[in-house]
Amino acid sequence: MGAARVAIVTSAAGIEYDVDLSLIVDALRADGLAAELVAWDADAVEWSGFDRAVIRSTWGYAARLDEFLAWADKAGRATRLWNPLPVVRWNSDKRYLPELAGRGVAVVPTRVIDPGGRCEEADFDLPTGAVVKPAVSAGARDTARYEPGRHADAVRHARMLLDQGRSAMVQPYLPLVEEGERALVFLSTGEGGLTFSHAIRKQPVLAEPNVIDNFRDAHPGAAPYEPTGAEIRTALDALAAVPSPDALLFARVDLALDDSRAPVVMELELIEPNLFLQSDPRALERFASAVAAVG
Repeated sequence: MGAARVAIVTSAAGIEYDVDLSLIVDALRADGLAAELVAWDADAVEWSGFDRAVIRSTWGYAARLDEFLAWADKAGRATRLWNPLPVVRWNSDKRYLPELAGRGVAVVPTRVIDPGGRCEEADFDLPTGAVVKPAVSAGARDTARYEPGRHADAVRHARMLLDQGRSAMVQPYLPLVEEGERALVFLSTGEGGLTFSHAIRKQPVLAEPNVIDNFRDAHPGAAPYEPTGAEIRTALDALAAVPSPDALLFARVDLALDDSRAPVVMELELIEPNLFLQSDPRALERFASAVAAVG
């Protein structure tokens, strides 16, 4: 029996810019797997020829979400897709945040406004300012924070999204995010669970207020970080609330601190997050072992 074939699923942009890809392929091959890079939208790929497909840098998928989900459905029927299709579908729309809140998870308060809904200025007039973003996006695209008193600008931002047929989200700006956003990475244990692997802390992405900047660095100043027990517990609470019949291969939970310095979930990244595998000496080894174990 030959080595298991593993597709590391990426994109044209990922192949050009994702510095982890070659390291992942080398690590998997060192573990005895036949790993290769495959763009999700490449022509004539026989996904059934792979024993598993691991989504990594499918960058730009949010702008082609229907097409991407159709691919994930096709790939998920042909091979073992990680993370699984139900998780990919659920995590592709950030309205999962109020859903997590309804399940008792500490998240940044989030209101979702769908096309045809009403934008009331009072909903954007928040004491610490407002963050406006699309419900479907990646890399903080079309996202901005607005200072107190600039709620009319925040409303215009939301209406722009709604006029494009997109759902908008409004959240309070958390001032303590200026102490750094935390990103906690969890990997499969191979036994149906997840275990904490490593974490980074980065400078706030929305550093400049009152402006949409789609060319900003998505991970400014990322550096290794040792999370607190409370941060790990909050992340695990969020992961336990993910509605999936199948286990996850990987997860990244992005946290910030609220006014009481308690950690809250900003985003739950389960599709193609940067896992910062070069930030921890053993992270790449742990990731390769997880891929080998999930089958």
